[in-house]
Amino acid sequence: MPPTVRALVALLYTTAAATVAVELLNWAYAPEHGFGLAVRTGWALLRSFGFLILVWHVRRGRAAAKPLGLILAVTTVFAVGRLVVPRSGVPPLPGAVGFVLLTACCVGVAVLLYRVPTVGAHLVRHPNRLVVARGGIGWQEGAPRRPAAAARALTARAAAFTYAPLMVVPALVSLGAVLPDRLERLPFVVLWLAFAVLVGNVLLPIVIFLVRGRRWAGIALIVVTLLVLAVDLPLCAWLLGLDGLIRDGGPLLAAAVVALWGARPVRSATGVRVPAPRAEAPLADTVP
Repeated sequence: MPPTVRALVALLYTTAAATVAVELLNWAYAPEHGFGLAVRTGWALLRSFGFLILVWHVRRGRAAAKPLGLILAVTTVFAVGRLVVPRSGVPPLPGAVGFVLLTACCVGVAVLLYRVPTVGAHLVRHPNRLVVARGGIGWQEGAPRRPAAAARALTARAAAFTYAPLMVVPALVSLGAVLPDRLERLPFVVLWLAFAVLVGNVLLPIVIFLVRGRRWAGIALIVVTLLVLAVDLPLCAWLLGLDGLIRDGGPLLAAAVVALWGARPVRSATGVRVPAPRAEAPLADTVP
């Protein structure tokens, strides 16, 4: 791997460790350890595994590392920042310093992924797919036929897949707010969870066709994104208050902005499809 790619891998390990450290500091300095803080902290800690998955993609030179890294960096800053700031007063100094360092790591990850040519030249491989050729059936790298559209669509796909968990987290937090004194609001929480599961299933075929360059898939993603914001943000404000709207609605809004950017149609400069790579022909037998 080039030195810049090795530096990116080291930075990803550092970011994963910094995420865990900042969350543990926030938990130690939190004035109260309720159900909501436990859910939000657990979800933020899971992001450290996301950075480890990103390391796997980077080591193998996968093109999907760019959109995955971008959405991880953006949502991690929002997810960790919402826990550092307390409900009242100023955040503790260790947590604030840790958050600043974590933000610098996330910015560094995004810069290395998108602004360093050697890293971009390394992240060009795509997942293998089963192909049928003259030589038989085998696995071959599945390069996209519309590279410009696929790059933006991959980013939208990574952002869209975060909708369901970003809605499940505040819904679970609201369970602690409605139980046991506000049982009349419990049906709305159940519907909120059901809506999150439904959105996750609806988005699956949409993003598949989005990556394939279908224009209707981009329109469908825009419609679903606006519907998700119209449902999630009011529920956050009603069930969790302004504090919940900022803490839980902010990460979803950030992911939605990234998805809406990626769902826009891309016009190719030539309008010609790039052919898929051919399988290598078998070598002819030679007579000594």
